[in-house]
Amino acid sequence: MDNLKNNDSLVCRDLEKKLESMSPFEIKNRLIELAQEDARKSTSTFLNAGRGNPNWIATIPREAFFLLGKWGIAECRLTKDAGDGIAGIPTSRGSGARLKAFLREHEDEEGAMLLRGAFDYLVNVKHQNADDVAYEWAEAVIGDQYPTPDRILPFTEILVRDYLAQEMGGGMNVNEIFDLFAVEGGTAGMCYAFDSLQENYLLNKGDKIALMTPIFTPYIEIPTLDRFSFDVVNISANRVNVDGFHQWQYPDEEIDRLRDKNIKLLCLVNPSNPPSYMLAHRTIDRIVDIVKHDNPNLMIVTDDVYGTFVEGFRSLMYELPHNTMCVYSFSKYFGATGWRLAVMAVNKDNIFDKLIAQLPDAEKAALRKRYGSLTLQPDDIKFVDRLVADSRLVALNHTAGLSTPQQMQMSLFAAYALLDRENVYKKRMQQIIHNRLEALWKTSGFTLLPDETRAGYYSEIDIMVWARKLYGEDFAKYLNDNFESLDFVMRLAQESAVVLLNGDGFAGPLWSVRASLANLDRRSYLKIGVAINKILNEYYEAYRASKR
Repeated sequence: MDNLKNNDSLVCRDLEKKLESMSPFEIKNRLIELAQEDARKSTSTFLNAGRGNPNWIATIPREAFFLLGKWGIAECRLTKDAGDGIAGIPTSRGSGARLKAFLREHEDEEGAMLLRGAFDYLVNVKHQNADDVAYEWAEAVIGDQYPTPDRILPFTEILVRDYLAQEMGGGMNVNEIFDLFAVEGGTAGMCYAFDSLQENYLLNKGDKIALMTPIFTPYIEIPTLDRFSFDVVNISANRVNVDGFHQWQYPDEEIDRLRDKNIKLLCLVNPSNPPSYMLAHRTIDRIVDIVKHDNPNLMIVTDDVYGTFVEGFRSLMYELPHNTMCVYSFSKYFGATGWRLAVMAVNKDNIFDKLIAQLPDAEKAALRKRYGSLTLQPDDIKFVDRLVADSRLVALNHTAGLSTPQQMQMSLFAAYALLDRENVYKKRMQQIIHNRLEALWKTSGFTLLPDETRAGYYSEIDIMVWARKLYGEDFAKYLNDNFESLDFVMRLAQESAVVLLNGDGFAGPLWSVRASLANLDRRSYLKIGVAINKILNEYYEAYRASKR
């Protein structure tokens, strides 16, 4: 109560107004300072559920990586062992047999089974040469060469392409073939996508694009940069049920805005961030219909990092393969944000190449000049390879590509999921998230409605909905009139040592907050729910006092 009245508090309305223009991820630093200060002054435990960094790791693919590293070193010493910490580089001939012998010798070590399974998958299922596979793996794990090809290593591409088909809803018998570009995390993929779309005249400064909101904040912030200055249309997930609860889905009239042929690009995160709901099948069907009949040249970037956390997920990359570029990151599912592992996927038959071929002569001439240092036929460079070149400002194309050890770890993550026939790991990940989500809502005093489209990696809670439900419309008006929406997360940090992010920074409802369910154990989310309920009750007590 006292904090609600004290203008000398670390939390004050003037400060909140200043902070509202910042990204939630930058505001987070201020919230952490407040929460840590409260933890020092009280018995509260600092609980950071802001940024979505998992507190788990997938152990088996990492154990396989480190075991492969031992073999890679042995391969290097076969060619040269000069002592003093100096060895040669791997050789291809006979490497397949040597890898199999090594795995037999170390069959009881952690990771050996995955290495053997991944190797057999490539050789026996995908019919690849054993020496070629082993040689790529040896050089990849050692990191002694530039990535070749620079877009992605051949056997990494096979494993990751099959992984995407399995996990993104394509199915292993899918006929669509996607070219992959291995990149330094999903955020790098976003930057490369916007950059290459503009460099190739597929988007021009001031063009109209659409965002399916709420959405990861960089998709909001990047289009406003001066070099882009895009005209942004927000397609809002504002559907509510008859009781006024958010469903975090898109009304037909919102999706129908995509019929506007002036909208050149659609960006979405699926499942969404922060609500963490996958697109409903009816929404996907409607987007497909719009592209086929009204806006056939619509380019789509879908960010599907959370798809593995929900059953029955199907990406737009397989519903609209011709129009869609997918950005997928391994960071969250495998607890690997520090590895910076992601891919961009572009179908071999795609709208990007088609539109480049239709550019006016003057723009084609400019692109020939831009990419002329790479080939004698610059007109024939595929868009996915332009992404690679643009990532290194073209002139440094020969040094492009994700490091080979990173690609090797990516291969093993992909193989781990491919070989997990019973989906043991996936079921465990989904259960962890579900349990934490249930704990958060259990103690908040709010009701979590069942929903088969919910992934649950994050939870977006609209405080204003619950203010109305629990205490009435007049109280909701009191909140709006007397406090900035940022006040809730600021006070949560200062009074309870809890860090959540403001949902409006993701183009969500003004008084919503985002909690990551990845960061902490279940007991911590029970405490966070209590803290959320406490802050809302403090506002209500202040409201009651104002009426006396």
